[in-house]
Amino acid sequence: MKFYKINYLLNKIESVNQVKCKKIFEDHKDRFLVAPGSLAKHQNWKGGYIDHLEEIMSMAYNFYGFMFKERKPDFTLSDSLLVLFLHDLEKPFKYVEPKTKFTSDLEKEEFINSVLKEYKIKLNNKQKIALKYIHGEGEDHNSKKRIQNPLGAFCHMCDNNSARIWFSYPNK
Repeated sequence: MKFYKINYLLNKIESVNQVKCKKIFEDHKDRFLVAPGSLAKHQNWKGGYIDHLEEIMSMAYNFYGFMFKERKPDFTLSDSLLVLFLHDLEKPFKYVEPKTKFTSDLEKEEFINSVLKEYKIKLNNKQKIALKYIHGEGEDHNSKKRIQNPLGAFCHMCDNNSARIWFSYPNK
């Protein structure tokens, strides 16, 4: 699998959100480049956050064409790159001084939504649902109703692979 740098991957977002995501990255580059991906579970070294982002976005870039050659999904590669870029946006603020303290998943979600609002990032309904359920359905799981949409499942697959299978690569 080929791995790509964040600037290349952000250029593959095909919407007005591309410029806005680049602006988030540039405005907070110092945090993005030093934050760990987590404290213990995955990419838990200095710079692990950007390693994680580049890894999951590269997976989406590589897997999309392969997986959907014959069975077309109801989302684009661009949709997945956008959701993956945004999915752990609180981490550079949570782990790098000055730190923002989050006491619940709801607070993390509200923080991400405040950044989306600040940078005027507009998500369609599919993207909103995928971002909300990228880490799974959790307490919203329903045996009679699909909660996580195909975009969320694809993004979850990329994120889960990085966090649970490739969690220590490239260990710095």
